Amino acid sequence: MSAGDELKYAVKRIARWYKAFNNKTVPYGVDVCIGNHDRMAARKSMTGGIPSAWIRSYNEVLNTPGWNWVESIVYDNVLYEHGEGGQAFTKAKNNMMSSVCGHTHTEAYVRWLVGKKFRVFACQTGVGVNNKSYAAAYAKNFKKQAIGCAVVLNSGKLPINLLMEL
Repeated sequence: MSAGDELKYAVKRIARWYKAFNNKTVPYGVDVCIGNHDRMAARKSMTGGIPSAWIRSYNEVLNTPGWNWVESIVYDNVLYEHGEGGQAFTKAKNNMMSSVCGHTHTEAYVRWLVGKKFRVFACQTGVGVNNKSYAAAYAKNFKKQAIGCAVVLNSGKLPINLLMEL
């Protein structure tokens, strides 16, 4: 697909997510962690010398008014971010803070770091993309992806990884 075709496809697919998770159905708001592929257009424009004033917001491009697009966010003392630049374990250890990341498609785990006066977890979520989809075609020669999701319950104290059958 061309970049334009990929964008049209993404807008169509994200419309279903927006219908399920918009500011009417989720009254406390929707926060979305920006990933490395989300930033691609802005990175390409900067290297091409295009001023940022010409770049539209994620909400404008993807038709998601009201969504809050963030690099990272903290709920209940747990850091959530896409995770490029390090996996959840590295983030939890370096920040001494429970962390949830998803960037690495081939790993899913929950690990605990326990010290004398603290306990934090690292939750690597894997990926929510079907490995037979167009989006995953670039990784067809990689090892199998960890397809699933993670939830954190009990006010940020109970991380659970949920993997789908291969």
